[in-house]
Amino acid sequence: MVPPSGPIGPDLELAQHLFEELLTLTGRAGGITRDSYGPGEQTAHVIAATAAEAKGLEIRRDAAANLYITLPGRDRAAPMLLMGSHLDSVPYGGNYDGAAGVVAGLATLAGLRRANLSPAVDLTVMAIRAEEAAWFDASYVGSRAAFGLLSAAEIDGIRRSDTGRTLAEHMTDCGADPVALRRGEGFLTPDRLRCFIEVHIEQGPVLEQAGIPLGIVTGIRGCRRYRNACCTGSYAHSGAEPRAHRRDAVAATVALIGRLEAEWIALEAGGHDLTFTVGELYTDSAQHGPSKIAGETHFVLDFRSLSDEIMRHMCDRAEMLAAELGSAYRVTFDLGIPLLSAPGVLDANLRKHFAAAASARGVAAIEMASGAGHDASVFANLGVPTGMIFVRNAHGSHNFEEAMDMRDFAAAAHVLFDVISEGAVT
Repeated sequence: MVPPSGPIGPDLELAQHLFEELLTLTGRAGGITRDSYGPGEQTAHVIAATAAEAKGLEIRRDAAANLYITLPGRDRAAPMLLMGSHLDSVPYGGNYDGAAGVVAGLATLAGLRRANLSPAVDLTVMAIRAEEAAWFDASYVGSRAAFGLLSAAEIDGIRRSDTGRTLAEHMTDCGADPVALRRGEGFLTPDRLRCFIEVHIEQGPVLEQAGIPLGIVTGIRGCRRYRNACCTGSYAHSGAEPRAHRRDAVAATVALIGRLEAEWIALEAGGHDLTFTVGELYTDSAQHGPSKIAGETHFVLDFRSLSDEIMRHMCDRAEMLAAELGSAYRVTFDLGIPLLSAPGVLDANLRKHFAAAASARGVAAIEMASGAGHDASVFANLGVPTGMIFVRNAHGSHNFEEAMDMRDFAAAAHVLFDVISEGAVT
């Protein structure tokens, strides 16, 4: 960096303004809705781009309508340092999930510009599209598209959960170019990236319960999810059908879940990293009743781990148990094909620099794994040195009760600023 001539640090006033504007323009009764490739996400991108242009930063967009905000470096041909996160949300989510990373990056660039610091290489904030799978039932749409990794089948075949329209149609509405994406044209390549850094709220209780403001993420759990699993039996009278003749879909499904829960407990006791969740479980409301044996269930099986081997093991066990219990209960399970997002191991060198920067500022930070998926895993699995900083957040995530304290955010933004401005990764 060229020596500074002004106050040094992230522009926290800008950060506060951006969070307030996002809340005002994308909030509604019950929560924040920044729908992927919809009006909410589009509004957030306009807010970020407008703020960046006001600070004299460069703006670019790729074929997927991802937004890139750049403070130019002295050597523009050198690999860039990329930071950022996503700007979409789940329906009725919170204001900080994803947005905190984009805002932290913008505050960093604005702070560097305010101090007249000239970076050696381009410093770029990426506002990523469609990270949340709630809208298109696909993970990391924007980040994968940036590398040309989004398939034509996904672009034309995936439909948004609320509108029924295709991803291609929604992309077009937001200024993206599905034709270029179908050809596999990528805007980013791993060799052109020095690293990728994502600041994100923690989406669980670890930091809150420990009383620690920051987490330095060691890895991102992958996910193998049976999104549309079902069990088919037969409807019958609850009082007239003997157990030996029943084809009870609920009883069979509960037995499957219980056996998988026992498998999880055993693996956890053996020191393996794993979570198992049944995020949805329901019968057909048009046919079920208080005096009927349920003839069908629909459910989701979600396995997450830092080890792909452990996730594959659980999928194998799910298939074996489904066959065994299907026979025992005289029902048929169809788990479908599991959706996959691979685990991401984060860069040890970046973790070291984050820890040193936090320590120098007297900010407590602990190393921890991320149970939730993040765009950072896409970069890590492509060989890009990748780091994540978690910010303490009360009340979990994916709900309007997210409660990130701005003092904790400021600590994360200062760590990001220090690591970048001191040349640790440039």
